[in-house]
Amino acid sequence: MGDSGYRAVANHPTVVRLYRFGLVGASAAVVQTAVLWLLVEFAGLNYLVAATVAIEFTIVLQYVANNAWTFQHAKYTTRYDYFVGLVRTNIVRGSAIPIQLALLWAFVNWAGLVYLLANGFAIFISGLYRYYLDSRWTWQIA
Repeated sequence: MGDSGYRAVANHPTVVRLYRFGLVGASAAVVQTAVLWLLVEFAGLNYLVAATVAIEFTIVLQYVANNAWTFQHAKYTTRYDYFVGLVRTNIVRGSAIPIQLALLWAFVNWAGLVYLLANGFAIFISGLYRYYLDSRWTWQIA
């Protein structure tokens, strides 16, 4: 593939959105991991309960960033549409919480990983699911 072929792929809207979604997700993963650590180590919460709280905290942060940057061409600008999008992303990401928690539990209990590392793997895997549903339903990109 020549230079122009690479540029065509790299600049394809789906690739750009996936890249941006990944950057927003990676940033949120850092925040989520920090909140998880704080809640486990300082608040004494069980890692699964703490992960649930940390996930919900980052859902809103990611929606704001994804609406403004990742899906900027389809972003919601009116209050009503913005609220509908926020509800949709909460449904999508809420449905991903059991997936992420199950993966987190499995990585900790079956693979023997430390909960913070296990959380990173769980975020990545469940992120593929979230991208697909967010792009198709929340922002209605075909």
